[in-house]
Amino acid sequence: MTGIPQLHHTRSALRCLYFRQAQGLAASTCNGNLPVLRRILGLAVEWGTLEATPKIKRLSAEHHREHGIGLEEDAHYVAARPDLPASAARVLFDTGVRPDEAFRVRWKAITWVNVRCGSLLVTHGKTATARRLLPMTPGVRATLEAHWHAQGCPAERWIFAAPSRSSQVEGFSLVKQHPRALSLSGVRPFVLYSIRHTFLTRLGASGCDAWTLARIAGHS
Repeated sequence: MTGIPQLHHTRSALRCLYFRQAQGLAASTCNGNLPVLRRILGLAVEWGTLEATPKIKRLSAEHHREHGIGLEEDAHYVAARPDLPASAARVLFDTGVRPDEAFRVRWKAITWVNVRCGSLLVTHGKTATARRLLPMTPGVRATLEAHWHAQGCPAERWIFAAPSRSSQVEGFSLVKQHPRALSLSGVRPFVLYSIRHTFLTRLGASGCDAWTLARIAGHS
């Protein structure tokens, strides 16, 4: 009889997964819930409710972001929007920070004299390892320095300030303007997160060791 409750819990777990998919969520989002689901089932084993953790396969319809953005595409995309989104895009392309991390940086987190071109301190992120100090490239330095002077060289406030409730540019603003930037630049369509993936891929291809790459990415 021990197989019956095991089968019941497996079916319940699968129903949770397919319910999330029925809500219209992407397969990748549903698959992202699997670690939590597996942890719950693992606790059930620890507590004696289950004899073993049921095996649950990932949904196969997941779309992988494998698009690598070329250097020319990078330049055309940034040049197409010589305004705030372009400034943010240059930071994303040359640091690999997540969009939300970039928009939560204040001017006090920028050091102009540290290392060769200065540094940028990421103070907030989705994990504890997201807090990290990143060296700025000449492109990021030039972009942020021009942006800083245009704002009157403030010592405080958000780098990407905006007349919003949070007084900063929100991530969805860049997402909203992304299709127009793609159209103006004429580059192949890509999702914004591909910028981060492209940066990390380029960094790995340059010979960067895995430990340093993980620290720059904000991974544990």
